[in-house]
Amino acid sequence: MAEREQSLSLNVGKPGLIKGRSWPIHLALCLAMIIILFPLAYAALISTQTNAEVFRFQLTPGTGLSDHFDQVWNERNIGRFMWNSVVQAVLITVAKTVLSLLAGLAFVYFTFRGKWIVFFFVLITLMMPTEVMILALFRFVSDLGWKDSMAGLVVPFAASATGAFLFRQHFANLPRDLAEASQIDGATPLQFLFRILIPLSWNTIGALAVIQFVFVWNMYLWPVLIVSDQDKQVVQVGLQGLQGIETGLTFGPLMLAALLVSIPPILVFIALQKPFMSGFALGADK
Repeated sequence: MAEREQSLSLNVGKPGLIKGRSWPIHLALCLAMIIILFPLAYAALISTQTNAEVFRFQLTPGTGLSDHFDQVWNERNIGRFMWNSVVQAVLITVAKTVLSLLAGLAFVYFTFRGKWIVFFFVLITLMMPTEVMILALFRFVSDLGWKDSMAGLVVPFAASATGAFLFRQHFANLPRDLAEASQIDGATPLQFLFRILIPLSWNTIGALAVIQFVFVWNMYLWPVLIVSDQDKQVVQVGLQGLQGIETGLTFGPLMLAALLVSIPPILVFIALQKPFMSGFALGADK
């Protein structure tokens, strides 16, 4: 015991012995950060350069930033595309979150015939990529006359099997006493959901919202098929159209547009970073 106390006192008296061993970890983290940030920094550099400056491998800011911004924002109307994508992403994210909460509530706290069969078919849809259902969705939207409309972009993706499964698992891990206590107090299922379950689920809601917003923001195939009016098109399709500015591929406007397009998802992640990370930590603890 005395030897152990003596060794501890020696380590306390020499903190450099402990801190000095962590420098390889800090060095590795710094190198990883540089590698991750290099493409973003290089894209920001190219966004200021003309094609001639890009092909000279110039490592200083160029002279074409104002012209590139005018091309991207005014001539190619990237701001309109971004607004359409923001509306689409917000509507789908809210719809998926609400429907997933209701589905999780039904699968955990309601008893009805065939519940497990319904849940099984929900899980089956997780294994079906969107491309498999794209023809059926296209015919469905066309028959309803929803082409070139926000309804055609939003409604087919308003429900989420992933979200239903996520909230089902989350609610199943909550104490059953909560439901029994709410029934004794005379609360309706929706009151139980809004007053008890949702306040206990903000981390899960934040994690799902970030994932779904980024997924919708990066959607390309479905908008290409369903929207032909350029004023109603979304940002990923508009970004692809920037490859044909003037007589050929111009790297500066394309990189500038890519940087502008990345701002909304970054802002959403920053705003929901705490519940997003806490939601995954909570899932790992379970």
